[in-house]
Amino acid sequence: MTDETILANAALVLGDEVVTGSLLIRDGTIAAVEPGAGVPKGGEDLGGDYLAPGLIELHTDNLERHIAPRPRVDWPHHAAISAHDAELASTGITTVFDALRVGSIVSETGKGYNRYARSLADEILAMRAAGALRISHHLHLRAEVCSETLVEELGEFGPEDRVGIVSLMDHTPGQRQFSNLGKYADYMMGKHGLTQPEFDNYVIRLTTLRERLGALHEAEAVAAARRYGAVLASHDDTTEAQVRVSQGHGVEIAEFPTTEEAAGACVAAGIDVIMGAPNLVRGGSHSGNVAARTLAERDALDILSSDYVPSSLLLAAVQLGDLWGDLPRGIATVTRTPAQSVGLTDRGKIAEGRRADLLRFRRGPGGVPIPLATWSHGRRVA
Repeated sequence: MTDETILANAALVLGDEVVTGSLLIRDGTIAAVEPGAGVPKGGEDLGGDYLAPGLIELHTDNLERHIAPRPRVDWPHHAAISAHDAELASTGITTVFDALRVGSIVSETGKGYNRYARSLADEILAMRAAGALRISHHLHLRAEVCSETLVEELGEFGPEDRVGIVSLMDHTPGQRQFSNLGKYADYMMGKHGLTQPEFDNYVIRLTTLRERLGALHEAEAVAAARRYGAVLASHDDTTEAQVRVSQGHGVEIAEFPTTEEAAGACVAAGIDVIMGAPNLVRGGSHSGNVAARTLAERDALDILSSDYVPSSLLLAAVQLGDLWGDLPRGIATVTRTPAQSVGLTDRGKIAEGRRADLLRFRRGPGGVPIPLATWSHGRRVA
């Protein structure tokens, strides 16, 4: 039996314009896009609200927050995954690449990083197969170069897992995101309760570990991405030299470059630049790195990621639209462009034949966008 829905009298956010019109959704796919404000019989009148493609999130730590809502608390995983899924749907996100860290540091004092990626990926994939999730979930493996177990953990995944992204992460103190050791000390001592001597010893341990295994781990992560058929991403590139290394590895996406120099080098190399939506909303980086707005003003920002605040994605995209004077261009940073960057050709755009992943929103006081409804593959999920 054919399932049809008509969403009418909407401000449709298309590729390069906003037009009043309606959509016919048939069996989870956009079957027709019609101009005009009329409401056909049986259609749902959206009253002029915006109707945009569903948002696509390539890098988010949000699941970890649900898994570990407090230090040393391991929340039941199926409940955490379900809550994470529902939260994303409520903000208009219809496709997510759940970021899972691979590469752990064994610690007798509890100050290291325990391995979890394979078991949590199995739980996500099982829930996806059972139809228990509202939106489309994919895997993003964050390969921590400064770790002890990266090679072993990468070996636990294969092409059958359909890993979408592998990102090269290097959180060695004193460079990239943590070039400012003072800010890194504040972060680690605040989050993990380290004393100053413990922090100093931790820095020495990580630096030594990076010197011993870093080159091997970087090469293994690049090889693993090829083996999985995944898109390779860099993380926190800071210098032009680091971007050249990333380009040599075949990196296609640069997550959160920390300087204008690095972002400019990415643009020149044809590497898509992702910046954090919270950075844009807050007006700057919490780590003291380059502001997303600065890169947007220099046409060096292609994609936004909600990072650690799911609701920031739509807000930042609309703010970019205001900054550029072009709402469709702002919305494209969270829909069409991220879809293209990871090879998802069936979504990210309102057009006939595309998945009916959709977001209804309107602008409230102060121009803040208010999500009103989300459809995933034609099904209302929030």
